[in-house]
Amino acid sequence: MRRKTRIPPSPLPQRQGVDPVRVRLPATGSWGTVREHLVERLSGAGAGVVDGMFHTGRIVGADGRPVTADAPFEPGMFVWFHRDLPDEVPVPFPLEVVHRDEHIVVADKPHFLATTPRGGHVAETALARLRRELDLPALTAAHRLDRLTAGLVLFTVRPEERGAYQTLFRDRRVRKEYEAVAPFDAGLVLPRTVRSRIVKERGVLTAREVPGEPNAVSRVELDEHRDRPGGQSGPGGLARYRLAPATGQTHQLRVHMTALGVPILGDPLYPEVTAPAPAGDFRRPLQLLARALEFTDPVTGEEHRFRSGRTLAAWASYDRWAAGSHDGPSDGQ
Repeated sequence: MRRKTRIPPSPLPQRQGVDPVRVRLPATGSWGTVREHLVERLSGAGAGVVDGMFHTGRIVGADGRPVTADAPFEPGMFVWFHRDLPDEVPVPFPLEVVHRDEHIVVADKPHFLATTPRGGHVAETALARLRRELDLPALTAAHRLDRLTAGLVLFTVRPEERGAYQTLFRDRRVRKEYEAVAPFDAGLVLPRTVRSRIVKERGVLTAREVPGEPNAVSRVELDEHRDRPGGQSGPGGLARYRLAPATGQTHQLRVHMTALGVPILGDPLYPEVTAPAPAGDFRRPLQLLARALEFTDPVTGEEHRFRSGRTLAAWASYDRWAAGSHDGPSDGQ
């Protein structure tokens, strides 16, 4: 049986709630020095950036001491460094904590705020914010919501318990309910359960349905509907839908609603990819909300039922949402 490598604790503290990057050198390779490997591995940053990090002592070993550029390559060696944080426009909406105990934190995330650091969203994420605001540096996410989706996210306080909560989602023992605002189609028979196979390829913005064994299952129900804004009757009204995903494929609900012919309002990817919004444009958020989470706590045995306090702006006031105005969380932000 292959022994699992023990990962040393990080010798560097967090910065703005963001962990340092940890790199383990490969077991085999032809690199003569640590620098040669990192220049190749971090080719996107450029050799000059890597050399600058070595020069300023920002790359350290397990003992916290700077690693020199000419340090010999050692298979399996760990090194750490802090990435240069990107310039991020702050998401100007509060991140509400709806529950906190010694094991978990449940937050009500606004639209536009990423759950965890990724790409150009690092310090301006729900995880980094909560670590800073709650002084919980060991906090981790048990699952993720898309950056454009608002609503409930579960975080774990103790690293050794994270696996137990992640297993809840893996084994589909969490009841999740979403709310969406989308066009109303009188000919669409609901409720129904949508089953399909969804694939999301790396580097491609959108997911797509393909033939094959279903890996995505969503229950779609009509909650209520109304005429088009302005009181006009006839086709083209709006509806509020209740969505219950049994699986967790990327963009699953957005793909399924589009396939039904009622794409979610404000979606920049479905049914068609639109031009990226400029940084700082927080108008017309995607009208998708993770409304409820229910599960049995795997550590305490307690039955948890959490609900988001947010409302979707297009349902509260379609004209104001369409015009791109907002006042904060009560307006669906």
